[in-house]
Amino acid sequence: MENSYSYEVSSITVPSLTLESGTTLYNINLAYERTGNKDGPVILVCHALTGTHIVKGTSEDQGWWDGLVGPGSYIDTDLYNVIAFNVLGGCEGSTGPTSTDLETGGRYGPDFPHITIRDMVHSQYEALQQLSVERIEAVIGGSLGGMQALEWGALYPTYINKVFALAVSPALNDYGLAFNHIGITAIEGDPEFQNGHYPHGSILKGLEIARMVGMVTYRTQELFDRRFQRVRTNEQYNVESYLDYQGKKLGKRFDPNSYLTLLKAMNTHDIGRGRGGSEMVADSYPCELVSISYEGDLIYSPQYLKEFTLQVPKGEHYFIPTAFGHDGFLVEFEKWGGIISSHLKNHQDQKIVTGMK
Repeated sequence: MENSYSYEVSSITVPSLTLESGTTLYNINLAYERTGNKDGPVILVCHALTGTHIVKGTSEDQGWWDGLVGPGSYIDTDLYNVIAFNVLGGCEGSTGPTSTDLETGGRYGPDFPHITIRDMVHSQYEALQQLSVERIEAVIGGSLGGMQALEWGALYPTYINKVFALAVSPALNDYGLAFNHIGITAIEGDPEFQNGHYPHGSILKGLEIARMVGMVTYRTQELFDRRFQRVRTNEQYNVESYLDYQGKKLGKRFDPNSYLTLLKAMNTHDIGRGRGGSEMVADSYPCELVSISYEGDLIYSPQYLKEFTLQVPKGEHYFIPTAFGHDGFLVEFEKWGGIISSHLKNHQDQKIVTGMK
């Protein structure tokens, strides 16, 4: 088993992909991380809005799900081969607004075509074909990643066995659309945005503000109050300096056009779009669907996800009590990681008996 363990960060090229809009992209590059037992069943991980394909990472540079994925962990890389792609439209090595448009020779910038969650999934499927992956045991993701996971079950049901959808809902509701609109308006209204033609590498205040708005929705009032307690330092409340820091941190590493591309893709998320509605999709959803909601998630209603999941013939839903709200899928793995490992093992040696079903 030890000899079959490998770790790789690379990229794959998809020759062409026709988007839902009808536009065809050529020579699409998708950056990926592949780790674990190279002979084991494949698990595909889909990342969230500002996440990356570096899920496991290394001891020197840990990935964002290092606490969930690894040897002997909840997603056991001694048993499974774990693959994650940076999404189409991203800015961490995959084709997106910062990439070169082969027709013009310049960066796509604001001219990068509109994409949907379904386009992301199609691009990953084509990339997996290039990697000679014949079948996926499970796909898992939270938030934007959860949107992709749900779509995998609808688009390629014979290619996968299990779908793990975390901190998501069958469609992005109007509350989520509203917050995305604020973020989009903040970026596009920044004078430095220049209709998307800002110099490459620019740090825009509009993006920083959009990030601040997002951060407020990711966690709960309880957590904010407990952490900051109205304390002021240097004439500024600590919660204000925290949001300033988070905005600047993202602004330094994320492309504004890419952020817009992904927000607008999230707006398209509706599992029932063009399929007769979410209830019809649920009734005929062929894969095993395991969904997990987190207490205090402002955007992705636990009740909405529960209702959808319980309509799925092979659906089970879990509710995790937490003060972290939406960000629950990034922390406190001891509360819900066992759910993942149990379902991967088909409930053998189950150690977790939690939540609502």
